[in-house]
Amino acid sequence: MKNGIHSFHLIFAAGLIIAGLGGNGAAQAAESQFFGRWMVSDDKPVFTTKGKQWKTFDVAPCGADFCGVAVDDKESCGATLFRFLTIHANNDELVGHGRWGADKKKLIIDYTKPDTGPNTLYLGLGANDMDFSGREGSMPTFDANYKRLGDAVCTVKTS
Repeated sequence: MKNGIHSFHLIFAAGLIIAGLGGNGAAQAAESQFFGRWMVSDDKPVFTTKGKQWKTFDVAPCGADFCGVAVDDKESCGATLFRFLTIHANNDELVGHGRWGADKKKLIIDYTKPDTGPNTLYLGLGANDMDFSGREGSMPTFDANYKRLGDAVCTVKTS
């Protein structure tokens, strides 16, 4: 009987360890093509007051998700612009909502892999009927092309 109880405790402890490791691994994306610092790459970008927060942003894990955080001209971290579930970390297109001043607008981010040159992002914010794939729907309130500058520094503090 003593061996049976001992075996049960070992199996139970091993199960807890495996469950704990599996839970942590599944909760956060290890890598994503979206992770990093992104800056507008358009030739002569013009920004409104609300659009300035989208000039440069960092994308990094935040808890069980991944988030975009505004980076200002002095490289200080700003507001959280968007948050996506980890299950979307390796999609080529993200669709959700992003911050536009005090409001939220529909957000679409397309990850592009050109035949030559670096990979880029094309981002648009607009009304709920905004759509990149066709002629239907509205035009974006804001849209820009982005180039990757390096690793993300700004992250969302999670408790």
